[in-house]
Amino acid sequence: MSQDLSDQHKQVLSDLGSQNVHVKFAHIDDELVKPIQNSKENFLRADFFTMSIFYRLFIPELFPQYDKAIYINSDTIVNDDIAKLYNNELGDNLFGACTDSSIQYVVEMVKYIKDVLALDPKKYINSGVMNCKAFRDEHFIDHFMDLLEKYHFDCIAPDQDYLNEIGEGRILHLDPCWDAMPNENTEPLKDPGLIHYNLFFKPWHFKNVQYEDYFWQSAKETKFYNELKAELDSYTDAERADDREKLNHMLLKEKKTEQDPNNWARVKEREAVTL
Repeated sequence: MSQDLSDQHKQVLSDLGSQNVHVKFAHIDDELVKPIQNSKENFLRADFFTMSIFYRLFIPELFPQYDKAIYINSDTIVNDDIAKLYNNELGDNLFGACTDSSIQYVVEMVKYIKDVLALDPKKYINSGVMNCKAFRDEHFIDHFMDLLEKYHFDCIAPDQDYLNEIGEGRILHLDPCWDAMPNENTEPLKDPGLIHYNLFFKPWHFKNVQYEDYFWQSAKETKFYNELKAELDSYTDAERADDREKLNHMLLKEKKTEQDPNNWARVKEREAVTL
């Protein structure tokens, strides 16, 4: 799913296909995402805006032939049969996902989820298996757009925050092996089915990243291996310091959003509604 992927990169990605893996491309029309503006409320975690983080929300509408779908970020490695993840029975839940383990030891993020979003940090999730039929039947996109245009919530993770808020109480929590994340505070999972190299500490920019061996093993199976190794070798200490500063910048946003009179928690309390 993209808006500006080059023909060259499309071809290289297509070449990764096999007998049971078929690579297709869906262009995201500008009109579809027009209401989502490049505004401070929609900045991604640090100080930049990328429309691509919102693409996942439109999957049920773009692919009406599917009642269920898995959304995976591009900074992800799958180490097990993904059918095991897909075959989780969702029932009446909007989606199935794992608790976001990357933030459980980050004081500012836990405080943000509790005090700004008014959610349980232990239940705050990344996206995973989507119940596309329920999304369509319940007009999820219309609800998302209404909230986006009415409240302009300032978020640390805009797409993820909206998913957690709208899906509250209707999320099937999955085995943590399906969303392992590099974390200096925890021991690595023994057999991670899926690894998400989220935030800024990527194996192609930093060395000694937890689960890095899985990444490089998979990278060797692509045409990008030498390019990725060269990027790691050429990435400077100044650039790594800048990445760390982006993380600090993201965490500073917690105080700002906590003081916002129109943050998620205050709006929910004031209007006595479930958003």
